[in-house]
Amino acid sequence: MTAPRKRLILILGDQLDEDASALSDFDSAHDMVWMAEVREESTHIASSKQRSTVFLSAMRHFASLLQTRGWPVMYRHLDDPDNSGTLAGELAQAIAQMKPEQLLMTAPGDWRVLKSLRAVAQQHDVPLEIRDDNHFFSTVREFADHAKGRKQLRLEYFYRALRQKTGILMDGKQPVGGQWNFDASNRGSFGKQGPGLLPAPTRFEPDAITREVMAMVNRELANHPGSITTFGWPVTRAQALQALESFITHRLPSFGLYQDAMWEGEVWLYHSHIASALNLKLLNPREVVSAAEKAYQDGHVPLPAAEGFIRQILGWREYVRGIYWTQMPSYLEGNAQNAHAPLPELYWTGDTDMACLRDAITQTLQHGYAHHIQRLMVTGLYALLFGVDPKQVHAWYLGVYVDAVEWVELPNTLGMSQFADGGLMASKPYVASGKYIDRMSNHCKGCRYDPAQSTGDTACPFTTLYWDYLGRHADTLAKNPRMVMQLKNLNRLSQEQREAIAAQAQKHRHTQTRGR
Repeated sequence: MTAPRKRLILILGDQLDEDASALSDFDSAHDMVWMAEVREESTHIASSKQRSTVFLSAMRHFASLLQTRGWPVMYRHLDDPDNSGTLAGELAQAIAQMKPEQLLMTAPGDWRVLKSLRAVAQQHDVPLEIRDDNHFFSTVREFADHAKGRKQLRLEYFYRALRQKTGILMDGKQPVGGQWNFDASNRGSFGKQGPGLLPAPTRFEPDAITREVMAMVNRELANHPGSITTFGWPVTRAQALQALESFITHRLPSFGLYQDAMWEGEVWLYHSHIASALNLKLLNPREVVSAAEKAYQDGHVPLPAAEGFIRQILGWREYVRGIYWTQMPSYLEGNAQNAHAPLPELYWTGDTDMACLRDAITQTLQHGYAHHIQRLMVTGLYALLFGVDPKQVHAWYLGVYVDAVEWVELPNTLGMSQFADGGLMASKPYVASGKYIDRMSNHCKGCRYDPAQSTGDTACPFTTLYWDYLGRHADTLAKNPRMVMQLKNLNRLSQEQREAIAAQAQKHRHTQTRGR
């Protein structure tokens, strides 16, 4: 029989941080680390093969690291015949076997998981200590204090507060460069000439552990979306640090200007590709931000590029976490626009004549990745204009992307992308016609649809659905001062034009949902 342990330290798949609060006072003589791969975490949503492989390989590498240091680790593999299939079931078995006096964990990033593990601890009458996640620049309590009494929550104000708190990109009490935000300088497109010679992405050859995981994923999750033939994500801290250094050196200088740009067939462009490493906790956001700030200070990176990237980490990432934990669990039920259409099948296949959507979804299924504009203004925009049930959109985003953890994915999807929270997170719905995609990419050049047309055989579905969306929600949107111009443009259309658009939009929806 295994000797009882004083404490069982719970480490989840997105907590692979040696400096995690739960490990700060680990006593190898009396404590034990508990980790478990369970089917439920890949099946409660349809987790893509790329995503499952990232999580499981990184978990195994982290457990191996702890073991090499002589730390006792209780680790359950997903394909173990005795695996119960759930975190709750595995923890219950561990409690029965180890008889710990206490359970200890860093606060998880998923409300569902927190609720489940708390219930197990209560059922077995074992105290559960939950420590703050020191990975972040701010605590949930700090965000709650910031939000208290405000009629509206806006990223910009929280971001400025964190800049002032940390001193990042600050010159005394003033922002470096005399302004807080260089977003207006970060909206460039590649133009007709295209992106030219791009720096290579940082990809890693799967080692023995990763290859073992890949084989298991292909066997155990055979029907899950996507492919892992292209797998090359960082799954160790050493790889994550290498990926960060490569981004800072080779891609960050051009990241700012081209962060919103898209180009057919170009997956990686100037983006960082480190979100999964950050969200697994292989990287600390402080070292990421520090590296970007130093690159600016050393003259390697222009200020708009450094600030634009830092805003995503120090600003947006902290902001969405605050939204998630102050609004859950009711936030998940948000559907302010009363959207109930099923998610079109094309999201699982990439089979569509819309070039932008085909490109974004195909690369998503191949690599578990698409950059933020592809997510917001292509796949997300189409779902919003189509009227897809936001819960279904959320499940898709959570499942397909390698960086998806619910605390960061849900507010981005339900709040920013789908406007399903009614404006809590974003000041307006992010809606545009096909002309936006035409401006920011070359997708329309090779597409059978014309972004300037809203009706007819060659009308772009984005443009048709855009005008239809404005028409269907005009009364509600009229209350939003940021939508005034778009509604003015809508009102220039004749009644006949609006009816023709509505009919074509309805026909398109019917075509996409037929047979479901």
